[in-house]
Amino acid sequence: MNRRQFCLGAAALAAAPSAIRAASPIDIDAIEHDRVLRLAGKALTEAPLTITAIPAPRSPGTPHDYYSEADYWWPDPANPKGAYIRRDGFSNPAKFTGHRDAVIRLSLIVPPLAAAWRLTGDRRYADHARNHLDAWFVDPATRMAPHLDYAQAIVGLNKGRGIGIIDTLHLVEVARACQILGPGGELGWFRDYLQWLTNSPNGRSERDEKNNHGTCWLLQAAQFARLTGDTALITWARERFETVILPQQIAGDGRQPLELARTKPYSYCLFNLDVLSTLCRTLGDDLWHVTPPGAGSLEQAVSFMEPFIADKARWPYPPDVEQFDKLPVRQVSLLFAGLALKRPDYLDLWRRLDPDPTEGEVIRNYPIRQPVLWRD
Repeated sequence: MNRRQFCLGAAALAAAPSAIRAASPIDIDAIEHDRVLRLAGKALTEAPLTITAIPAPRSPGTPHDYYSEADYWWPDPANPKGAYIRRDGFSNPAKFTGHRDAVIRLSLIVPPLAAAWRLTGDRRYADHARNHLDAWFVDPATRMAPHLDYAQAIVGLNKGRGIGIIDTLHLVEVARACQILGPGGELGWFRDYLQWLTNSPNGRSERDEKNNHGTCWLLQAAQFARLTGDTALITWARERFETVILPQQIAGDGRQPLELARTKPYSYCLFNLDVLSTLCRTLGDDLWHVTPPGAGSLEQAVSFMEPFIADKARWPYPPDVEQFDKLPVRQVSLLFAGLALKRPDYLDLWRRLDPDPTEGEVIRNYPIRQPVLWRD
């Protein structure tokens, strides 16, 4: 038996469906079984595709360097050859998103494969997931460099921004899948990326963003720290969640003022709530009840949004300028809150929502899709 087979076998014992786990008000494995196997069956037909196979004509980096362009920036009608200008909430269809689309594709392939392996123990799923992980994070010919120096560049203004780190939010569930699959060569990549994330100028800039960008940075740092065993960073992340993220983002009545101020308030509130909830699932369910002075708890934030998820017609704020009719989807905030707070009404609503949207912009803001990976 080689090292890879040993690691997969050891992880199988920890993740097998028959393993003893805490009682849950719903059987996530049973609910998700058919869906997971359908998605994993499709994933078995997909070959690895990394950013090295996708040329980025305006990138200042190498084929291994991730590159993307800002969503809400457009050519200036008054100066078509000059720097782009901002139109908040309106996505420019001509921007380069090839590398981001590839990362999202990876997040649509590896997590369902890991979930299917957890449900069935069928090694085909684990082996194919490993093929993708090795291509992205291990193979020198195809691996992505562990940094985002050139993410969400603005044409004519800069080569990349800290804000672009939100693009790798879709690696959070990939990292969770790696935990289920067991140790592999990708751990070195995630250690290096975590080092860049926490120490680079772009990383520190994104860390200090006050809205959903700061939340997304913290979830990435926390989940990658869990994968790589960085316990000091996990402890720090818990403290930051309590003392920085909640006071900045949740009002005393559960509103998210920074997200409500955007041109897509409904989408951003749902998105940020999902990320906050996944942070609690990652760092500890006791965080649901933390209520900083003058702010609200995450429990209150879910309570505020739940009526508008159940009935969007009750939404009292302006509708989103894009994709308002495509929401909500199966928001993971309802699942994680329902489990942690023992709210069967949240769980029932979660079950009734669409788990597999097809609209690209909706998928981009729906990064946690495989509950089987998060059930314990």
